[in-house]
Amino acid sequence: MVERPAFDRYDIAALATAAGLLVLGYVVYPDRIFQYGVWLAIFIIWMMWFVYYGTKWVYTVDTEP
Repeated sequence: MVERPAFDRYDIAALATAAGLLVLGYVVYPDRIFQYGVWLAIFIIWMMWFVYYGTKWVYTVDTEP
């Protein structure tokens, strides 16, 4: 069975960007319309990360015979 791949710099970047957007939307500029835009951007980042991580998990080349 294929093991879960380790997190790399792209995974950490997606998490840090989402956290930064939440801080921007709720602390720096707490406007309702801006918060909707922040959540839309977080959803898009999550979907891109989900496809990237799933592809990395499914198509990982197994080094053992």
